[in-house]
Amino acid sequence: MGYIPRLREEYRDRVVKALSEEYSYKNLMMVPKLEAIVISRGVGEAIADRKLIDYSVDELTEIAGQKAVATISKKDVASFKLRKGMPVGVKVTLRGDRMYDFLDKLITAALPQVRDFQGIKATGFDGRGNYSLGITEQIIFPEINIDQVKKVQGMNITFITSAQTDQEAKSLLTELGLPFKKN
Repeated sequence: MGYIPRLREEYRDRVVKALSEEYSYKNLMMVPKLEAIVISRGVGEAIADRKLIDYSVDELTEIAGQKAVATISKKDVASFKLRKGMPVGVKVTLRGDRMYDFLDKLITAALPQVRDFQGIKATGFDGRGNYSLGITEQIIFPEINIDQVKKVQGMNITFITSAQTDQEAKSLLTELGLPFKKN
């Protein structure tokens, strides 16, 4: 057979059973699952220097293991000197094995690199079972060489789940290993 990510096996073997017991689902298909992870970064300085978009695309591609794409503005904003169609950010959407590999790397290698790390806040849920997390520095990822970083920037990571409520989504992400802060 082929390569199966560690967290995908753990989800199949342990997490489904734990969530089924906690919420007493009647069917295995009712158990929430992680559907996608979206990593995005706004690059507002790209208005003045277009090379920043290329640097951000390269960095997110290295971090995610999948080609990142530039996002473009949808309308003109005169106060920001922004024209419709100008690149203003970068994003990548991970699904399947790459998603589980990135989540494993985030939990085991990147988050422990954060100085004075106490856990992630549980306030990033949107009411529909999705969770967003902000990271202030890209240098916590092992793929990033700190000597080659042009500018320290953050990124947003959004976990898209099939959960119906925030509580189910938090239980799913906790079972997968995301270290939420204790109240």
